[in-house]
Amino acid sequence: MKETNQPRGPLLTGFPPVADERCRILILGSMPGKASLDVGQYYGHPRNHFWRLLYALLDGGAPEPSYEARIRFALSRRVALWDVLRSCERQGSLDAAIRRPEANDFERFYQRCPYIRFVFFNGSASEQLYRRYVKPVEKDAALRCYRLLPSSSPARAMTFSAKLEAWQPLREAWLSGAEG
Repeated sequence: MKETNQPRGPLLTGFPPVADERCRILILGSMPGKASLDVGQYYGHPRNHFWRLLYALLDGGAPEPSYEARIRFALSRRVALWDVLRSCERQGSLDAAIRRPEANDFERFYQRCPYIRFVFFNGSASEQLYRRYVKPVEKDAALRCYRLLPSSSPARAMTFSAKLEAWQPLREAWLSGAEG
């Protein structure tokens, strides 16, 4: 996420959060990839493991084919989805190509969703961006537990079963009472 002389790419704008006041867990990406932006859906790339992981970990079986049903599933498990960035310039989908990042308004988000206790980063770029642009101004951070998970992206060369094992802390947080 450094400034370089490379072409910056188009200005991209992310999605609003998927959340309600009951959510206890927040899963943060960095910025939606091109395939997700094209279809207007979080984790919209057909090879992204995100929805399979979420359903497997939170007792959902196979993911619903409908995006709206997937969103209802996440919210029924009190899981919020968002990205660290509101906008950026980027060519393609790789996080390494992000230029001129602008963070989302987390202060307002945490006011709207006051019961968030667990924040999971879907990949290292989201964690790095959060720590750089959000953490310095974050309030009540002591109330939240942060955890880095390997990216669900198909660009992350890892089998589904290895990702499922590495994502077990999400299930543990959910079972610990985050769901109720």
